Amino acid sequence: MARTRAEDFEEKQHQLLLTAAHVFATQGMDKASMSQIALEAGVSKSLLYHYYPSKDALIFAIIHTHLKELETALQQATDPDLPPGQRLEKLVLTMLEEYRGADDQHIVQLNAGSALSDDQRARLLQLERRIVRHFSAVICEIHPILDRPERPLLMPVTMSLFGMLNWVYMWFRDEGPVSREDYAKLATTLILEGVKAVR
Repeated sequence: MARTRAEDFEEKQHQLLLTAAHVFATQGMDKASMSQIALEAGVSKSLLYHYYPSKDALIFAIIHTHLKELETALQQATDPDLPPGQRLEKLVLTMLEEYRGADDQHIVQLNAGSALSDDQRARLLQLERRIVRHFSAVICEIHPILDRPERPLLMPVTMSLFGMLNWVYMWFRDEGPVSREDYAKLATTLILEGVKAVR
């Protein structure tokens, strides 16, 4: 007989993924076991395997869920009525807010490596490209010259912005002297002012 889905299934599933991400991030991808994750999450190992038949499937679910949530937040934050510069800053701040408390997911994403199949990597890459396009489209609107066929600099500039944002977990502290809003303005200004010197 198939298991029936509990009313709080999605909430419990989300918490399970957060717990699993923490175990992977602190114990390492190879050392962490499904038994340990089940124990930390307060569920039976059989229940964990029911939803995630392997450690690799669980790793994929952690990354995929994190990226989908980020994509959804960026879609909701996109405001065509705002000037492009303000639109970009809003996207940057949205991304920084989505990164709040997501350090474990970042570590899992960076260290997933061979745990993912070619198909899983392809699916995540599609998501990542859609996320990047939210930013590159606005940057191109601000500085169309970056997208010249003879000197295509739009993607390098966009990924430079992502470099600033994706590694923020290494040094940023919410109790520190710089707020997420401050850093969103700083990162956006570095891009908007910096590209003016790009030829």
